[in-house]
Amino acid sequence: MVADGQYPEYWEADVVLRDGGTAHLRPISPSDSDAVQAFHMHQSQNSIYLRFFTYKAKLSAKELARFTEVDHHDRVAFVITRGTDIIGIGRYDRLDDPLEAEVAFNVSDHHQGRGVGSILLEHLAVAARENGIRRFSAEVLPENRKMITVFAEAGYEVERHFDDGVVMLSFDIDPTRRSQAVMEAREHRAEARSMAELLTPSSVAVIGASREWGTVGYTLLEHLIDGGYTGRVYAVNPEAFELHGMISHASLAEVPEAVDLAVIAVPHDQVEAVVDECARAGVKGLLVVTAGYADDDGDGIVRQRALVHKARAHGMRVVGPASLGLVNTDPAVRLNASMAPDLPARGALSLFSQSAGLGVLLYASAHRRGLGVSSVISAGNRADVSGNDAMQFWEDDPTTRAVGLYFESIGNPRKFSRIARRLARTKPVIVAKSDVTGLQLPPGHAVRTTQAPSGALDSMLRQSGVMRVETTEQLMDIAQIVASQPLPGGAGIAVFSNSSALGKVVADGVVSQGMIVARLETDLELDAGQAEALRTLAAAVDRALADDAVHAAVVTTLPARGLTADAVAARLQQCAEAAGKPVIASFTGILDVRLQLDGLVAAATSGGAEPGPLRATDAGTTDAAVLGPTATATAEGVEDSGPALPLQRGLPCFPSPGSALAALGAVVRYAQWRARDHGDFLDPEGVDVDAASRVLSESRARVADVELTRLNPSECSDLMAAYGIRLLPSARFSSVEEAIEQATRLGWPVALKTMDEHLRHRLDLGGVRLSIDNAESLRRNIAHMEKMLASFGSFGMEVQSMAPSGQACSIRAIEDPLMGPVVSFGLAGDAVNLLDDWAHAVPPLSTGDITDLVRAPRASRKLFGYQGLPPADVPAIEDLVARVALMKDNHPDIALLEFNPVLVATSGLTILSAAIDVGNPQRRTDSARRAMRD
Repeated sequence: MVADGQYPEYWEADVVLRDGGTAHLRPISPSDSDAVQAFHMHQSQNSIYLRFFTYKAKLSAKELARFTEVDHHDRVAFVITRGTDIIGIGRYDRLDDPLEAEVAFNVSDHHQGRGVGSILLEHLAVAARENGIRRFSAEVLPENRKMITVFAEAGYEVERHFDDGVVMLSFDIDPTRRSQAVMEAREHRAEARSMAELLTPSSVAVIGASREWGTVGYTLLEHLIDGGYTGRVYAVNPEAFELHGMISHASLAEVPEAVDLAVIAVPHDQVEAVVDECARAGVKGLLVVTAGYADDDGDGIVRQRALVHKARAHGMRVVGPASLGLVNTDPAVRLNASMAPDLPARGALSLFSQSAGLGVLLYASAHRRGLGVSSVISAGNRADVSGNDAMQFWEDDPTTRAVGLYFESIGNPRKFSRIARRLARTKPVIVAKSDVTGLQLPPGHAVRTTQAPSGALDSMLRQSGVMRVETTEQLMDIAQIVASQPLPGGAGIAVFSNSSALGKVVADGVVSQGMIVARLETDLELDAGQAEALRTLAAAVDRALADDAVHAAVVTTLPARGLTADAVAARLQQCAEAAGKPVIASFTGILDVRLQLDGLVAAATSGGAEPGPLRATDAGTTDAAVLGPTATATAEGVEDSGPALPLQRGLPCFPSPGSALAALGAVVRYAQWRARDHGDFLDPEGVDVDAASRVLSESRARVADVELTRLNPSECSDLMAAYGIRLLPSARFSSVEEAIEQATRLGWPVALKTMDEHLRHRLDLGGVRLSIDNAESLRRNIAHMEKMLASFGSFGMEVQSMAPSGQACSIRAIEDPLMGPVVSFGLAGDAVNLLDDWAHAVPPLSTGDITDLVRAPRASRKLFGYQGLPPADVPAIEDLVARVALMKDNHPDIALLEFNPVLVATSGLTILSAAIDVGNPQRRTDSARRAMRD
């Protein structure tokens, strides 16, 4: 909550508008008086009338003071600016009912239709909820259809009635599934549009273009021209008259048209002036290849933030700094604004990398394997454009079939999880990340670090359907399968080999990857000459792929006399295309270093008895050779709600069976994730968010700075009750007589526990005693416990009602600086204390996510009738997890929640102990408002 009159700087945000442009949103201030007056005077008479219900040529000094002097609590106003100009104003004023406020907007005539009003409404709603307001109302003239539409399309349940010539609107502003979906859809369209402006520019200016061979500016200009870019290219260099056969311009102002993309290749001490020039010229996007920002020591990070802030404020997105460039192989674009010497072969794989060095590895690996690409984005320091932006674009891009990303850091994991989950349901997403991603900051990256439990980030990736790998080579292993083969419809694998020993080893590898050996043929005779051997192999593979139990085939062979590996690969490609099922191969024992059969090997034709071999890279730029007739093939049983996407012609070949099976195993698991029912996002019944907020608001008054406060038993019970969660009653005592009195009130029998958090669950150490059924027994147990625990120290005690016996579980939830809310589940005791057998998930959780979370710990088998024990009430656990996840998602001020133990009986469960710590809430990187990350 904002203190009255204190400027809430954290409400400021850079935003992406509907058309992909950017702007800056901030709270209004008294210094905006002149800008507000200028904004008003540039509005049309009709717009002024619709806003004020009358026409006024100028605002009076009193009106300007009222509009610009607010307390940021009962009266809040935001402005959206482009450069120094205000393009939109939104405000609310609290009414007599402290839970309701009147809201109003005014959008510049020149910027209407860009989604300015929707963004203002989102940010006002977040600020209002923070200040305890729960409902907005507005008075709108009936002819103001645009504003009525803003409210109607926001996803809220809007009530309206007509009164005295005015439409009266009112609606609750608490987020709903529908309002969140509307916001995410708008965000998706805007960010995808902003990326399209960068990847499909109609004109490019290279600023810093040089005539000196080998310089960055020379190379970028050369690659643009030689790559066959279909748009217009301009060279900007004040010291050159002619570059690459074209007239060079001394400045961007001399270029005869507005430029879509400016490639900046000047020393970093000149970049600021160049960005100013681009802002004046109306450039839409910047590709900054210049280094020396956050990748450098000193004040580099400060210069980088200033660069991004200035660019966004003038409507420009930034790729970089220290970027290797952008590539788009679409024949209608042919953009090679990168350091790659040639435009890559066209394909269906799109790549994103942060590190310049890793970007080179990705590009080189794709080229070596004959793997074509659709688009490539090198984000460099990732100061602005991120992997989230790229995925927003690729989700709708018809030329992208699969996505590969290399991350050194994930700046906004919650948003990544949300976008990746949606994207992965239609297109494979492969992520290579370091094991220390989020634990420390890589050079050039200004992001939060994580305090989440070990494994939480990987759990988030799995929850999102992402195929996570550790190296760029593993990424490409998977990419060459998903870019060239249909997804398998199941886990049944046919294994073929001309070596019994090798075939059995491969079969074992299939099982170790969680797949099923549906057919094993290790007696293939391939020494009878190439033509006969190819017919024998093809017949066996065709028979297997015709079996409904077989969903993919793996062929691994030792060298055979007269039989070439590329001829085998070409024939196997035909088998895969005919069956519409994936086939991969591994050729082992080849000693000729000139033969590199690790990549896509394609047949020149799809028919004929003995096709000639063709590396996919030999296809040149002819799309028909690279994107073959299997473009619409889809494995049976795999739902594909997206468009039919092209498959690159070629058979995925691997140098070793191990790498082949690891890649295929990842693809099978992904296909199973994609085909499964992911459940729904359902809110449990009996939840009172406002009641919970009141409890937390009162407890936060005790919090100073970054400290935490633990809820007392009464507060804890009230908060849990607001989410339909019941804590088993207990009572502390300071004397034996008080203990007897409390036990009588609770009802015999009772349990006796020490208050020490480490001993209170340890029967073996005497920290808890059960089934005490009378006063005398309680006296003896108190005395005995005091004696037993004397060596550990002096602790208070409590008595608690007895619970039905059951399996002890633990539930934790934290607010992480990087990932936001994280919910963890495990079986209490040694499983979590010694073996760290936790499962983690990031809310919001679907019913499918909750099912996975409860079953993910290795010890979870004890919940399902392990070793003759009766099964536990798993639906009761899932209901509790759903309530905890919703509570943690709604309330970032809950810093830590722990229920331990939770006894799960055959029917129902009992929470024996709860600890909840509250602190000043983190400002999540993915809140209920659209904002570009820092």
